[in-house]
Amino acid sequence: MKLDFLKNKTILITGGTGSFGRNFAKFLLNNAPIKKLIILSRDEFKQMQLGEEVGRDPRVRFFLGDVRDKERLMRAFHNVNIVVHAAALKQVPTLEYNPFEAIKTNILGSENICEVAVDCGVEKAILISTDKAAEPSNLYGATKLCAEKLFVSSNVYGGNQTKFSVVRYGNVMGSRGSIIEKVLKMPGLKTVTITHEEMTRFWINLEQSFELVLFGLQNMEGGEVFIPKVPSMKITDMFDVLVPNAEKQIIGVRPGEKIHETLLTREESRHAVELEKHYVILPEDNELFDINRRFKKIIKAGKKLPKGFTFSSNTNGSWFTKDQFKKVVDRFQKTFFMK
Repeated sequence: MKLDFLKNKTILITGGTGSFGRNFAKFLLNNAPIKKLIILSRDEFKQMQLGEEVGRDPRVRFFLGDVRDKERLMRAFHNVNIVVHAAALKQVPTLEYNPFEAIKTNILGSENICEVAVDCGVEKAILISTDKAAEPSNLYGATKLCAEKLFVSSNVYGGNQTKFSVVRYGNVMGSRGSIIEKVLKMPGLKTVTITHEEMTRFWINLEQSFELVLFGLQNMEGGEVFIPKVPSMKITDMFDVLVPNAEKQIIGVRPGEKIHETLLTREESRHAVELEKHYVILPEDNELFDINRRFKKIIKAGKKLPKGFTFSSNTNGSWFTKDQFKKVVDRFQKTFFMK
């Protein structure tokens, strides 16, 4: 993908020292002709670490701040062209126990992003969402669904000045704290716990997440949810690759956990289109969005989905084999884990 559309742009990443933000920042610095990159996050130690990783690059600025703090966002967004909103609280069991904190960051923080982006004249803002936002069964998914709705609806307030869109994807192989990372840090495990033997998940690597965000930024008209066509894998098969000799103990599904995940629901598919490598959910309200005019290009390039279509991890037409997954894990170890 050519990144000329980012030439001389100032980009701000919220949650910029998280797994996605840190690696996306380095990707942009190495591959895109950007003018400036602003990293906004709460953790000064992680900012110091990222600063050491990128060296003395004059394009990089670090802002300590929280998406809950609207005044700080006003200062950070000054003269920013593009906002990538990756900041969120994400641990499902933790958020079930701390619901108000999840709401303050994931919902109210996203509201702040939208309002400040409009007030500061940001050109584009894109939300990093999750498969757990589709038909949510836990608080984390519910807060991310609310954040998606806020971003889509904010196009009404942004007018032709600020566009808001969403990317939604599944489990990221290179993310901090992922099950893959945890298992690889404990070689020789003799026992692993599995919540349900039929459980499936979507898998995406960091490079694919970058491509999705960049595809969204390049093609967004404001109001879309971009979803990648990615493969699924059974959790039991994943453990067969990571720890083939370990005993598997089935402990039961945890509160708020799904057996299978969904990226595109039956209801959403009614107003979605299929592209070669993506699904794109379009807004439903034609009065507010003038859908046929606003999304003319993407509608023309795509095709309608069959009635009742869903994109779920257990009915996915694309699956990781164990051999394919092993190759991905080996590369993951070399590029993200063992460096």
